[in-house]
Amino acid sequence: MPSQQAELEFIDIDLCVEKIISRLGKDLRVAMPLGLGKPVELIDALYRRACDDPSLSLTILTALSLERPRESDAIRGRLLNPVFDRLYANYSEPLYLQDERKGQMPANIRLCEFYFKAGSRLGHDAAQQHYISSNYTHAARDVVARGCNVVIQLLAREGNALSMSCNPDTSAEVAARLRESQRDYVAVGVVHSDLPFMYGDAEVDATQFDFLATTDSEQHALFQVPRLPPIPDTDYAIGLRASALIADGGTLQLGIGAMGDAIVQSVLLRHKENVDYRELLEKFGVDQNNANLVDAIGGRDTFKQGLYGATEMFVEGFLHLFEAGVMRRPVYDFWALQQLINLGKCDPLALRPECLPALAELGVRELRGKDFDVLQYHGFFNGDCRYSEGQLFSVGGESCPANIANPVSQQFMATHCLGSQLRNGAVMHGGFFLGSEAFYSALRDMPKEERRKLAMCGVEKINQLDQNPRLYKAQRQAARFINTGLNVSLNGAVASDTLENGQVLSGVGGQYNFVAMAHQLDGGRSVLMIRASRIQGGKAVSNIVSHYGACTIPRHLRDIVVTEYGIADLRSKTDEEVCSALINIADSRFQAGLVAGAKAAGKLPNSYLVPPEFRNNFPHVISANVAWARTKGMMPAYPFGCDFSEEELAAASTLTSLAGLSLGGKLRAFINGGHVSDQSNQILATLGFNAPLSAKEKLLKRLIQGVNHKN
Repeated sequence: MPSQQAELEFIDIDLCVEKIISRLGKDLRVAMPLGLGKPVELIDALYRRACDDPSLSLTILTALSLERPRESDAIRGRLLNPVFDRLYANYSEPLYLQDERKGQMPANIRLCEFYFKAGSRLGHDAAQQHYISSNYTHAARDVVARGCNVVIQLLAREGNALSMSCNPDTSAEVAARLRESQRDYVAVGVVHSDLPFMYGDAEVDATQFDFLATTDSEQHALFQVPRLPPIPDTDYAIGLRASALIADGGTLQLGIGAMGDAIVQSVLLRHKENVDYRELLEKFGVDQNNANLVDAIGGRDTFKQGLYGATEMFVEGFLHLFEAGVMRRPVYDFWALQQLINLGKCDPLALRPECLPALAELGVRELRGKDFDVLQYHGFFNGDCRYSEGQLFSVGGESCPANIANPVSQQFMATHCLGSQLRNGAVMHGGFFLGSEAFYSALRDMPKEERRKLAMCGVEKINQLDQNPRLYKAQRQAARFINTGLNVSLNGAVASDTLENGQVLSGVGGQYNFVAMAHQLDGGRSVLMIRASRIQGGKAVSNIVSHYGACTIPRHLRDIVVTEYGIADLRSKTDEEVCSALINIADSRFQAGLVAGAKAAGKLPNSYLVPPEFRNNFPHVISANVAWARTKGMMPAYPFGCDFSEEELAAASTLTSLAGLSLGGKLRAFINGGHVSDQSNQILATLGFNAPLSAKEKLLKRLIQGVNHKN
């Protein structure tokens, strides 16, 4: 446990820059966490110094630099940009990001990232050239290999205690690798008053930092993810199907975005309104086409045992699952104890002497001091007994050998040492978090004993099994690692981060690790969610393709793929079975071409036909089903809140309706646009239609009035 006794000492940000340069010289290679944990005020000070001094070389090593959203479309911008102005009034983008976006970064400064905001750096030559492709578990290794000599991290504070809060994911490992290499480096922690104090491995001792500073939270507010777009119909259909693959008593990993929110909403419906949930599964044909798979690995019932979260990103949806009592399966940090619980031989709420010989049967013999400490921390041993040099001592000073396999020791432990129930279990382990202001506020206001259940740790623990395979395998039972992809080839390979021309869309992140881990875990499954089609250049294009020139998940790791039209179980299947399963969940507008391509490649027999039950995979069918569910309150547009005001929501609805009009519909709206209503006036005011207006703006104004005209 990190020390909380020493009084913390802070220095000024500018003085911190001086001290870093004084110690390391003028070749600074700065590592910052992914996402929220960047100390913007400090990196800005370093950046300004490098801009003013061309002899200073500054390399920034990071991922997911958080930029303020901007809407370039003139019409949508009328609605969205004022909302962004409100949400980000006190957020300061890093200076390096502003200059990089404009192509104005000085020659002595370089930005290298291993993950982009999706699509934000397409066509950006410098970003594409300086991108580092790395599995997230290798990020710390690769940052150190790039010569990192400065580690900076945003921190939370409670009294004299410090926490890496949102980002214990890589910083601690980077520092550990630097210490092992005996490289001279500087570590700086910057305290932000609004950052929630998180526990687990996020707790950190002040002595691990060379300098501590504070940042102005008024000028450098935490970045918040806007809650603006409604969940699309396709994503709701995908999320519903994925939710039926989650096993009660299992393990869950999710990513950020609308699909993740759709899964969470579906899981909550399954738990709280089970009759409605089952009706929804029937409406979308899940039981008709995937009943056997759901029976084998998932479920339709409420969550009696609950779930445990083992996730790279602690997304806001996990908080909703926690608050609803779905995410409540605690895990404990001793492998044999966790195995006993899994086997039903240890009741965490009522420990019995039988647990002791049961531990011995699993292979536990002589307890070491650290084993005793973990078991006592979790309440298996009471707080009165103690361990010393291979002996267990009672409160009265009596002792026995710390050998659980010894019947005499078992009797002594049962009488003097056994606790009454387990404690300090974690219902989630997460690597980093990012979300809305409501999310941060909920974490800050959460009682400490509840917040401790949401333990943060490094990705070297979360994203793989290597550090402690016996423990992690026991904790991660019935794991469902659910992620998203761009497209899937008919051989089962998935592209998630890179386009066919080599342009990087986002990054590998932890996806490969979680997919591989699903294959290592007994009962583990990888679920990749992919929209069956997309609109590109005004035309529909299939995301299930014959072949593709980029690959994130290779074909030999194929597992489960979910589209809005169905679920394809690809594990242990032949190439012919994989082809047909993917074509069955493809958009029916493209099935004939996919079949022809597979036949030409010799992967399907010439006699193959798409089964009749899969020939009605059309967007209008999904939209009709979601509309039906929405009228019943099952699939709300904004299940977890929205950053639009009521007036902005009305304006957004109008613009959506206008965008969906045919030419004839727009003509009718223009004709009706001569009528003025209070509703249209309110929408026009919200969108800022004030005189004087251009001819195009006058036309748009008339169309808005026409869309809102009631005959």
